[in-house]
Amino acid sequence: MFSFFKKKPSLTPIVDAQYAAATLTTEPNTIGAAREADARTGPGGAPTAELGLLTGDVSDTSPADTLTTGVVPEKPTRVEVVDKDPASRGAWLDRLKGGLKKTGQHIGSVFVSARIDDALYEELESALLMSDAGVKATAHVLQALKTKVKKEHITDVQLVKAGLVEIFADLLAPLEKPLAIGKHKPTVIMMTGVNGAGKTTSIGKLTRHLSDAGASVLLAAGDTFRAAAREQLSAWAERNNVDIVSHNGADPAAVSFDAVTAAIARGKDVVLIDTAGRLPTQAHLMQELQKIKRVIQKASDTAPHEVLLVIDGNTGQNALSQVKAFDDCIGLTGLIVTKLDGTAKGGVLAAIAMERPIPVYFVGVGESVLDLQNFKAHEFAQAMLA
Repeated sequence: MFSFFKKKPSLTPIVDAQYAAATLTTEPNTIGAAREADARTGPGGAPTAELGLLTGDVSDTSPADTLTTGVVPEKPTRVEVVDKDPASRGAWLDRLKGGLKKTGQHIGSVFVSARIDDALYEELESALLMSDAGVKATAHVLQALKTKVKKEHITDVQLVKAGLVEIFADLLAPLEKPLAIGKHKPTVIMMTGVNGAGKTTSIGKLTRHLSDAGASVLLAAGDTFRAAAREQLSAWAERNNVDIVSHNGADPAAVSFDAVTAAIARGKDVVLIDTAGRLPTQAHLMQELQKIKRVIQKASDTAPHEVLLVIDGNTGQNALSQVKAFDDCIGLTGLIVTKLDGTAKGGVLAAIAMERPIPVYFVGVGESVLDLQNFKAHEFAQAMLA
């Protein structure tokens, strides 16, 4: 996994006089004090990061180049983050299938002792809607299935089910894109989501994967609202042996600014910025997200390079509403879908693919690090309809 990173010798911190007071620990540091007032007002909103970015080698570049442009001056190459261990991947697929079992039971029961007739399609329609696939995706899938059955003269109901898997996989295919790391150094990733979606835990798991592969990661404890959020992220930083920028009671935009500038000075490969959980109906908190994004751009004019939303797979159609609201507010570039273990609402990804096809970089079905894996459309369709 993450084999495109090469282990590099420790980088000597490059800190100029302006940032001489910077410290990267779990204790409050001082690099934002002189600039916090400036960080409170930013220029116009940053442009939405490009989807499916090409990535380049994360070799060292001069601080001047990075600070000015944020772009690694090397020929970019596309890199896909995958788990290449067959045994590990097989175990993961079993966990994914188990997690989506309730969804699969709703849909799979339609094909038990069934005949290919209008009653079958009506029952399938109800099952898809119960899985939170949504009206548009359900209508699309049913029409495609009817066309396939008629065109291929299918008479075996189990072949109809197999055809349904193919149609679902095709529908979900636009969501299957890898997280791109390396075109910019540091690659700045802004993480957001509602309370309880698993955002901070997902940051920790992603940090582990990147660190194990040799990428240098810096965390930003921008969730200054939730009790113990800083402590939780600090625990992940200590567990993964990575640096963290954390201010006690500071403005989250200032923390984000400090993290990006410190990462540039120290030659970090990736910055993961945690933000406070919020409901999309809380206008003042959504405006704060826009402010954080503007301030990040003040630290690096190309950042943030990824804006990821973490959604709880159990929330069904509410997850689609979150995707729309956050995308309209800050321009999402990717999704992480968590807590798919035991859900009966796995069909929501079909609704997302139909109405707001933002890439799903990772899906999670448990608490361990290995339970966060790359999203694969055909694997997901097979697991959901098993």
